[in-house]
Amino acid sequence: MSRSNGGEGWPAATTKPGEAVTSASPISSTRHPALWIRSASDAAGAPLASPTGDRRRKRSRAPPRSRTTGVGVLWRCSVAKDCPRGEAMAKKKNPGDRQSAQPAHEGSGGVDEAKALVAADDTREGVAQRVGALRVPGAALRWRCGEDCFQFETTSELDALDDVVAQGTAREALEFGLLTRARGQNVYVRGLRGTGRRTLVRQVIRRMIADEPRRWELRDHCYVHNFAQPDRPRLITLPAGQARVLRDAMKDFASYLTEDFPKLLDAEALVADRRALEAKIQQEVEQITAPLEKELENAGLKLVTLQQGQGAQTVIFPVVNGQPMPPAQLQQLIQKGEVSRAYLERYEEKVPEYQQRVEDVGQKVMLRQREGMREMRDLVVTEARKLLESALNGVQDRFPGHEAVAEFTREVLEDVLENRLRPKPDDLAAELRYGVNIVLENQPDADAPVIEEMAPNMVNLVGTVEIGLEDGDPRSATDYRGVRAGALLRADGGYLILNVTDVLSEQGAWRALIRTLRSGQLEIVPPELTWFRPRALVNPEPIDVRVRVILMGDARNYYLLDQFDPEFGDLFKVLSDFDHEIDRDDDGVRNYASVISHIVTSEDLLPFRRCAVGALVEHGARIASRAGKLTARFGRLADIAREAEFVARRAGAERVDAEHVREAVRRTKQRASLPSRKFQELIRRGTIRIETAGEVVGQVNGLAVIGAGPITYGFPARITATISAGRAGLIDIEASASLSGSIHTKGFHILGGLLRHLLRLDHPLAFSASLAFEQSYGGIDGDSASGAETCCLLSALTGVPIRQSIAMTGAIDQHGHVQAIGGVNEKIEGFYDACRAEGLTGEQGVIVPHSNAGDLMLREDVVDACGRGEFSVWAVRTIHQALEVLTGMPAGRWTGDGYPPGTLLHLARRKAHEYWRLGSLTPRDVDSDGRRIERQKEEEDKAAEPVAES
Repeated sequence: MSRSNGGEGWPAATTKPGEAVTSASPISSTRHPALWIRSASDAAGAPLASPTGDRRRKRSRAPPRSRTTGVGVLWRCSVAKDCPRGEAMAKKKNPGDRQSAQPAHEGSGGVDEAKALVAADDTREGVAQRVGALRVPGAALRWRCGEDCFQFETTSELDALDDVVAQGTAREALEFGLLTRARGQNVYVRGLRGTGRRTLVRQVIRRMIADEPRRWELRDHCYVHNFAQPDRPRLITLPAGQARVLRDAMKDFASYLTEDFPKLLDAEALVADRRALEAKIQQEVEQITAPLEKELENAGLKLVTLQQGQGAQTVIFPVVNGQPMPPAQLQQLIQKGEVSRAYLERYEEKVPEYQQRVEDVGQKVMLRQREGMREMRDLVVTEARKLLESALNGVQDRFPGHEAVAEFTREVLEDVLENRLRPKPDDLAAELRYGVNIVLENQPDADAPVIEEMAPNMVNLVGTVEIGLEDGDPRSATDYRGVRAGALLRADGGYLILNVTDVLSEQGAWRALIRTLRSGQLEIVPPELTWFRPRALVNPEPIDVRVRVILMGDARNYYLLDQFDPEFGDLFKVLSDFDHEIDRDDDGVRNYASVISHIVTSEDLLPFRRCAVGALVEHGARIASRAGKLTARFGRLADIAREAEFVARRAGAERVDAEHVREAVRRTKQRASLPSRKFQELIRRGTIRIETAGEVVGQVNGLAVIGAGPITYGFPARITATISAGRAGLIDIEASASLSGSIHTKGFHILGGLLRHLLRLDHPLAFSASLAFEQSYGGIDGDSASGAETCCLLSALTGVPIRQSIAMTGAIDQHGHVQAIGGVNEKIEGFYDACRAEGLTGEQGVIVPHSNAGDLMLREDVVDACGRGEFSVWAVRTIHQALEVLTGMPAGRWTGDGYPPGTLLHLARRKAHEYWRLGSLTPRDVDSDGRRIERQKEEEDKAAEPVAES
């Protein structure tokens, strides 16, 4: 295995203690202009200036009383032990002089042990040595996977790994969730896309099915007409394979009902029985009417029965020429003179005498005829029942013990007897009325179903009731025949795989899923009604479903559901958590090679040489961007492998080499790099002002990233700070303009806490300071710029300029530790590109957190530039180290009563104290020339004055 670039243990810096800093080093050994040397006259009267904005520091000459040594400034209060000049000076100066030179607010005692320890470091050579030691060596800028990591020449020699790599915990949780039969043990598979979530789920299910083909007994579900409640189709659940048997049986019965049954009812024996019954009824009716008819005959009258709708009426007609004559026809005969009017008058006189008796006889006749009709119907029904029972018993015999089938056939029999013995024109065909709609059918020997629903809307997930029209009938025809199954029903007895984002994006789908899992009952509902659809009144009976749901999603959706849906935790009790990284060790690299071999084999790609596999492993390390880790998002690696094979095939190569992989990576980034190229172009044109040389007070180059899909690009961002006397405190211009995210705002407040911790004043901060990302017109978030903002603010406070050739990224805490950030590689490369466009000088580089040093996987051109001394990367642990890299001035360490004079933080405390004094002055404290007259202030200025070598 090739050596990993850990955060610790890189080679010593090129600059050793005691040696001069080379010209390639960004920190020059010449005097830094930030070290001010004040004369006695300056200390006596003039207040410190307020250097703010981006005012550049100009070279200042030493006053007559002081001069520099070339490597630093020797201060009265802290003399370096190892400095010969310091020792000689200490011998010349008496202790009284040294004691009286100390600032009043830092105590008046002698030099304590802490001051003696830090004095040697707070020199120009000490700073240069420390900065040199912070430089990350070239070997640690990129981890390399050498060809000696592999024992093969090409992937064609490897066995393809048809398994998911390094997800043991996720696999164990998934197996538990799928094997247990307890309720609520549905599985949430949490992880990023491309980590093999779906592949592992399929593998585990396949292996479980191989061991146990059916988790539950498979069943068929079908719907039939509900004769009691037509709007609620009846559910019949049968063992697997039996629904088709029932459907075929009922189809045969419908055919029997249409073709054979009417013939059997018209059989000769049954017709003879009906005729005999009719004759019997007629004979009994005649016996009722015979006495009255005899009397009427004698009177020239006759009883006539008239049919009126469904009933009959008995009336008396006169007899003319031996035939009963209706009154209307009798009137016509009278008008013709064929019958005399006297005959009509005699008829009208006789009818009332018999009317009551006629009505009584008619009532008796009607009752007997009704009884006769019932007897006739009973005769037909009895015979029809025998025929139907014989046919339907054959259906029942095929489903012994299934009460639902028996009840359905009984209802069919009664419906036929009630409604089908006298067919009506608008009757539904028997095959439709007595048919079976199979919504789920399984084979008896089938394995447990595995359903992956890619579009889980309400129709696809739950099912629906289709709405249609009968041929030639404008009325709605929605009944049991329109019920259709969804994924939840098709997965009955097995497994349903869903993507949580897809489910949540479909209206009503999530609640329907939760409702089904909670109750175990699936309710198939009609679709939403619209103005052009007829109203659907069908509400099928719910179906008992037994299904294990595997929900795949990311961490964000998991936490949102767990927080806002109280039923989620009860129904998805098993969490299968997928790691997006694997260890970058021997096993990890070998697994990478096997995965690449699987991709090559399964997709019939050109074989990959081991150098190409190594390049893909390095790309996996770059995607992970974490020390000792490789990405487990093999989907992204597969995309690079496919494009590398495309590049190799186009070039006419027979195998894929490392150069093909690097070209594929370059092409992938190039396609999404338009925003980055436009930004770099704006920098080159000067539209966006980014300085990569010189020194500026209150200005620093921060770093930010932008995303273009899976590709991330870094770019520099100019941060400025201004400061003046006042009481507004720290002002975040981004937050004031509502352009700052919550994390950036938090980082800004931490900056304020760090400033108070560093200055350790015995009074409140009494200045107004503002920080801004210049030429930033969109939102900004994250705390990775808080370290750079701190350095920028201290530069504005002290007037010490910051080197513009160096950019910084890193978050801070309130104690000054520089903490890890994201996108470290992209940020370094973004500033490198900006510097390369302006011209590399050898003094340019980037400061990163030491905790990110092991994450470095820089581009080859950046690594080469660092190897040639044209660019540098410094890894810092504290804000003190960052300040020294940016300014070349000792930051200073707290000694118990203050910072050593000549250090940046000592100067910062003095300036903060000065601002407080300015804010506390009254008009009496200022003379007509605007100068202070406070004696204590003059003494403090004298005490802090540097002493030059005589």
